[in-house]
Amino acid sequence: MKNIPHKENQIHCVSNFEDFISASFHKKMNAICWNRELVGDFSEIVSQLESNENIVEILPDNLLELQLSEQGQLARNILLEDLKTLKDLGTSPTLNLIEFYDRDDSYPPFPTDVYSFHVDRSPIPVDTILCTYYGASSEIVPNSQAVQKIQIPEIREELKKLHDKSEEDFETFLSDNFFDLHYQETPESQPVKLELGNLYRLAIDHPESKVLPCVHRAPKEKNGEKRLLLIC
Repeated sequence: MKNIPHKENQIHCVSNFEDFISASFHKKMNAICWNRELVGDFSEIVSQLESNENIVEILPDNLLELQLSEQGQLARNILLEDLKTLKDLGTSPTLNLIEFYDRDDSYPPFPTDVYSFHVDRSPIPVDTILCTYYGASSEIVPNSQAVQKIQIPEIREELKKLHDKSEEDFETFLSDNFFDLHYQETPESQPVKLELGNLYRLAIDHPESKVLPCVHRAPKEKNGEKRLLLIC
């Protein structure tokens, strides 16, 4: 089993899929990790997949069309099994080949794209599930080491300048434009990079959540290197 860093007991590690799904978030623990060692050559799959866009969804049929070595076939079997297992669970997993995400700098004073530390939100009780098989992996940070950007006075003042309606509508404005989902690291923050091959469940902001949502961000891709990411 790989050595997974635990910042403030934020991550709970399990050794099988059943525990991964059934484990509950509690207190400061808002990330669950199925710690696993994957076999196979995922780089071979990435090198064969065609991409004319910055993000491309890879379907099972796309994987089955590839002519792969034995190690490539082992990697493909894992991808197909993960997709099937999560789909059977009732989720909608997506396997993406990512060159880069679009940047969102349309609103000052900060961008609201996935490269910014943020939390996910849903009106129903669900979690974010993800796994990086190849390339740079996502990062999380303990909630005590991040501050909601809309609570930072100078940022809040800048946002008020963008808001041209009544003070009563300001919080709605922040929510509608996703400003309230974004966080800034504190000076002493120690982000944790999610390990390749591990499957993660991250707590999100929903009405029935008993823990704070997990603050996370997408990595800045290495120059010329794509990512292979499963998310649902």
